[in-house]
Formats: sequence, C-alpha cells, structure tokens
Amino acid sequence: MINVRTQNTEATLPEGSTVRACLEALNALPDGTLAALKGGLVVELNEKINESCSLLPLTLDHDEGRRVYERSLRFVMLLALKHLFPYEQVRIEYSVGYGVFVRMPGRVLHRQEIVKIENEMRRLIDLDLPYEKKQWKKEDAIDYFAEEQQPDKVELLERRPLPTFNMYAVDGMWEYFYGAMAPSTGAVKVFTLFELRGGFVLQLPAAKDHLHAAPYAYRPKHLEIFRQSADWCNILGIRNVSDVSAMIDQKRLRNFIRVNEALHEGALSAIAENISRQFKHVVLVAGPSSSGKTTFAGRLAVHMQVQGHPARRISMDDFYFERADIAPGPDGEVDLEALEALDLSLMAEKISALLNGESVSMPTFNFTTGKREYVTEPVTLRADEVLILEGIHGLNPAVSGLFPADEVYRIFVSALTCLNLDDHNRIRTTDVRLLRRVVRDYLFRGTDPEETLAMWPSVRQGEEKWIFTYQENADSMFNTALHYELPVLKAPVYDLLRKIPEESPNYLMARRLIKTLNYLPDVDPEILDEIPPLSLLREFIGGCTLEEK
Repeated sequence: MINVRTQNTEATLPEGSTVRACLEALNALPDGTLAALKGGLVVELNEKINESCSLLPLTLDHDEGRRVYERSLRFVMLLALKHLFPYEQVRIEYSVGYGVFVRMPGRVLHRQEIVKIENEMRRLIDLDLPYEKKQWKKEDAIDYFAEEQQPDKVELLERRPLPTFNMYAVDGMWEYFYGAMAPSTGAVKVFTLFELRGGFVLQLPAAKDHLHAAPYAYRPKHLEIFRQSADWCNILGIRNVSDVSAMIDQKRLRNFIRVNEALHEGALSAIAENISRQFKHVVLVAGPSSSGKTTFAGRLAVHMQVQGHPARRISMDDFYFERADIAPGPDGEVDLEALEALDLSLMAEKISALLNGESVSMPTFNFTTGKREYVTEPVTLRADEVLILEGIHGLNPAVSGLFPADEVYRIFVSALTCLNLDDHNRIRTTDVRLLRRVVRDYLFRGTDPEETLAMWPSVRQGEEKWIFTYQENADSMFNTALHYELPVLKAPVYDLLRKIPEESPNYLMARRLIKTLNYLPDVDPEILDEIPPLSLLREFIGGCTLEEK
C-alpha cells in the first residue's frame, strides 16, 4: 500500500494505482484536471504510482497545466493537418497573445481551408482518442522521423544526450513534444483558429474563462517585430536549435555572431534616425524583465550622438517613493513594479524643468536603504540634447502623458526569439528571458538560481499587468533576441541548474531550461571574445563597456 496526499488530505491506496485514482480518492480531481505535479515532476493521469508521495492537480489555472493543454492541442492540430495536407511541412512558431502562430512554408492557407482544419480538429476531439505513450530508443525515433520526412527532428534527436525518451501517438501518428500530455483528445475542447498572414493562430482558452477561447487581440507592431526576427533567421540561415549547433560544430559561430550583431546595429540606427527626423526630445524605453532595456538605452544614446543629438539617460527607478512611504500589498510586501510606487509628480517636475533649460538636481534611488538621495551635481539639458527615460512603465499613458505628445517617442524592447527546438516545438521567449536573468543574477548579484526561479512567477504577473498591456503604444519596437545567445548562456549556469533537487519547488522550471540547453554543444570560451562590448548580451554575461568613460 502507498500513502498519497494533497494539501491537508491523505489516503491509502494499493501500489500501482493511477494518478487519476489517487486524486479521486483524495477528492482532489477538479473539472479540467490535465495532469498532476508529483514533487518536481509532471505526471500524467494514467501513470501508475508505486511509492508514497504528494500530488497536486494541474488545471489551466497553473502555468504547467496550460503547457500540457497547449502540447495536447498542438498534437490534435498536427494530426488534423496530416489528414488534410499529408505532404505539407508544418511549422509552429511564436506566441500571439493566448495562442501560437502556425504556417505551412511554401503554402498560403485561405479561410476556407482553415475552417476545414478547425472542423477536423473538433472531429478528433469528439472521438476522445487516447494519447498512447511508449518509451522509444533514440535510434528508433530517428529512423521513424526520417521515414516521415521530418529532418528537423532527426537533426535534433541526433544531439540528444539520453538514449531513450517518451513518444506519444494518436490514431497511429507518433510525435515527440518534450513534456507530458493530457489523457485524451477530449480534454482539449476549448480552442479556435484565426486566419493570419497566410497561416493561422491556434488560440487557447482565456486566462480567467476556461470555457471559452481567448479573444484574438490584433497587435500589428508586435507581429511586425516577429516578422523581422523571422527575416533575420533567413539572413542568418537558421530555423532551429540544431542549425545553431551545426554552426558551432563547423567553426562558423564567429561570423554568425558578427552578422547577428550587425542586424541589431542596423535596427538601432533606424530607430535613432526616426527620432532625429521627428525632432523628438523625450524617448521612453520600456520592456519586460531581462529584455536588455538598460544596454539598449545606452546604445541608443550612442546612435543619437551619431545623429547629432547627444543623449542623457535617466532611470525611472530613481523616481520611486521612499520605501517607507509605499503602502504594502495584500501579501504585506512592497511592490516596486506597481505604477503607484513611482512619484510621477516629481518625475514630471524634474523632466519639465530640464526641457525648459533649467539646472536641476536629479534624485538617485538607493535600493539598499530604500531612500531617495541627491548625490549628483545639478544637470542642465542642452537645446539639442535628447532625454532617454528607461523603465518598465515607459509606455503607460500615465507616464507618457506627463510630457507634450509631440515631443515623446516610445520604444518597446523585448527578446522575441523565432528559434525553435524543431518545426513543431517552439522555444518560449519567456524561457529565454528567464535564462538571461538566472545568468545575470548569479554572476553579478550573487543570487542563487533557485532564488531567481522562485521570483519569476511574480515577475511574470507584474509584466502582464504593467508592461504587455501597453506594448502597442510604442512608436518603435526593438527585438533584443540574439540567435547565438543560448549556447553562450548555457556555460555559466547549466551545472548549477542540474544541481537543483527534484524536491525543490523550482525543479520544474530548472528542468525545462535544461531540456532546451541539452541540445546545444559547449562553446569554446575564446569565441566569446567575438561578442562586442556593447552587445545586448553583455548585460547578462558581463564585459559591457557602456558605463566606462
């Protein structure tokens, strides 16, 4: 017999009971349960339990539950596409709101075809077909995907360090999705498809209404920056992680870095030209955590000087209220990401005075003491000088509205990678930013990776509330993703992430990052010399010279 528990409930069951049976015995199987957490691992409802443990049901309320749902729904979509377009390549690309963009390279899908795809998906879901799970040898999987004419998976699996792994099948089609699945196709009934750019968006359930697909929010600027990233991938000659790995093996990484950095340089130059041409005096830079806002602002200042406009950088963080004056949230903690933590009146007063040509004493926020200080000499703005204000609230109308509209230029920066593991499995941009933050916090802030991982869910919540809501307010967007960065980021923290124990609440996130990094070879440390000192990546790995005089 085994003892299973969840929260305050415990039950004794026969050894070999399924996860579903255990949750039912615990009266902990809410509607919409897709899988469960067993320690730091996701276990499927049909999996058998042979030892005493704790279980936590996973629904769409949990981030990992949404990942299980998305994987399972993607499988249904791929099966439907195979039935309707058996010889076409399918590529699942970037996230679009609460969905993912899907296309067929070389084929433009029309509305009538997309309706057929959705109808076929609903037919397969109504059949409630089980997801069959089997452990395969790596060599057998490689042979299978070679026969199926999926060279992307063949190339990736050839680099897989482990000899076996779990494959899944529905109606005779086998796939590999790097994670657990729902028990059957009937578990993923809520979805819809939207036509977009010759392909479609596979839209998932809404965040707070799991009975309906999320409404599609058209974000043309966001889509344009993803299109630019895809164009850069074409210029660089890569689509998937295996392409980057091959470049490393073939000693071509140096040139890859040069071209990637040149693309960044060109995009920065174009933004600076726009600001100069439009005679803007206040540039607001915003973006989520680990997007590279600080380095971007510094590099933009360099490009503004090339345009004949010296730039002065100011951090919005220096306008925080003193910590003792900020009301704590419901959890008793002070939320420095909330707009209310900023003294907007003081910001408006100081910036307006600078724009009027006055000599101004600017504040500096001391994060150690939680107090505002005035430790620098008063500053004066030249008539041709541009102010660059960097902070997470830069696109919020409450901030941009402090200044004359005809003087403001707004920029959104984020790391929007278009690099996939393979054609059917994308790398989430949030995972890349998390890896950046883990590396930076460990190398320069003395923060253990576990601590950074533990903070990430609250960071993400703040981003959704305060940053992404306003991203379409931007006049320009800049993609800080560098297609060579993953193997570079791997070196400092890979072994540290592997040391996080399974019983840790952060094990699941660590394991997800490790799974991606496993497919990348180590980089010769000498290659790092090729990364320019002003590269966006230097903000995270060190060696940035922007602050040097």
